[in-house]
Amino acid sequence: MNKISSASSLSWSLYMISLGQGGYNPSLQAFGAEQLGDDNGLPCTSNNDQSSKKKSLFFQWWYFGVCCGSLLGVSVMSYMQDTLGWGLGFAIPTMAMVASIAMFLCGNRFYTHKQERNIDGKSFEEIIQTVKAAISKMINRWNMPTNDYNVVELELQEKALCTRDPDAIEGFRENSSENIHPFRAAKRVLHLLPVWLMLLMFAVIFQQPATFFTKQGMTMRRNIGTKFKIPPAALQSAITVSIIILMPLYDPCFIPLVRVLTRNEKGISVTQRMGIGMFLSVIAMVIAAVTERKRLQIGKETPNSKSVSFSIFWLLPQYILLGISDIFTVVGMQEFFYSEVPVRMRTTGIALYTSVFGVGSFLSALLIFLIDYFTSSRGTKTGWFSDDMNEARLDKYYWFLAVSSAISLLTFVVYCRFLKSRT
Repeated sequence: MNKISSASSLSWSLYMISLGQGGYNPSLQAFGAEQLGDDNGLPCTSNNDQSSKKKSLFFQWWYFGVCCGSLLGVSVMSYMQDTLGWGLGFAIPTMAMVASIAMFLCGNRFYTHKQERNIDGKSFEEIIQTVKAAISKMINRWNMPTNDYNVVELELQEKALCTRDPDAIEGFRENSSENIHPFRAAKRVLHLLPVWLMLLMFAVIFQQPATFFTKQGMTMRRNIGTKFKIPPAALQSAITVSIIILMPLYDPCFIPLVRVLTRNEKGISVTQRMGIGMFLSVIAMVIAAVTERKRLQIGKETPNSKSVSFSIFWLLPQYILLGISDIFTVVGMQEFFYSEVPVRMRTTGIALYTSVFGVGSFLSALLIFLIDYFTSSRGTKTGWFSDDMNEARLDKYYWFLAVSSAISLLTFVVYCRFLKSRT
């Protein structure tokens, strides 16, 4: 009975953490970006815009801080939980959260608060009603002759959400944030959905270090000296460490180098940054497949051994490459989804970014289920995810992810070029 009660209590705690993160993470991140000011209300900024540079730096250092906290969690807190007990291990993060809330509230008078606008707070309802009206209009157009008035009206609705003419932007700057038509807002959100779908495979790859990469490491040689063994999950910190080390070099080293090639003051655009990260994640999965294939070959030489004479450090390249890809894609995703929506929907934009990884986690589980179902043991056939790692074929799964991600990347590039040609 006590075990059931403890498990129930732990489950509810995890549910509350998930609920809390889903609530405050998009809101807090959008609120932090708003402190930089210079919003013009339009989800359209040029690459040379000073505000865009500041926003990019904000999201970059935001993710840097998140990674620092993550590294403390998997290192210091894990050690304290193992040595001093789980009670103290949970109490310290709780006290840290209480202290952070107190600090946040104490700084309230220093924050920049947006002035109240004539907004009814029903953005989603307006968008849904607008989409329904647009669909109804399309159906009516199919059922009746089209006159010139309807053509002109639809053409006016299809005008660009924002103009890149500086004089026009200046003229409408004061009223733009309050007068964006729901049809235009719906159009911008719908334009983001294809990008959201193309990023799902990156999110699936994002799940691999905590699952199959760790399972690989359990079967490899982990000794340092004669007594100490590296915990397989410890290599996950290589992703965080690579981000912490390389993130500060992005602006002073990478951007000046790329600026020479692109002749762009910002170096690369947000979509280019995301594409580079997606490409690096594909390379990481190719390396993971080759490494796993080599591990299987060595494992066949010692079929009765639980581990193979293949060092766990051979997994480091795939971990580090995924860390570098995060610097590009994750930070780029934050800036992209934040910047491409109207001002009053900035929190929704960040929520779309976070939802990519949530849905990607479910998609990863679904892919594993389906692949295991179609490749599981039938007669003498062994599935890709056999409990015996010498019989499993994770290399094929990694190749599958690499090919799927490459297709997503190619589609992403084509879609971005299509959008660019229309602006």
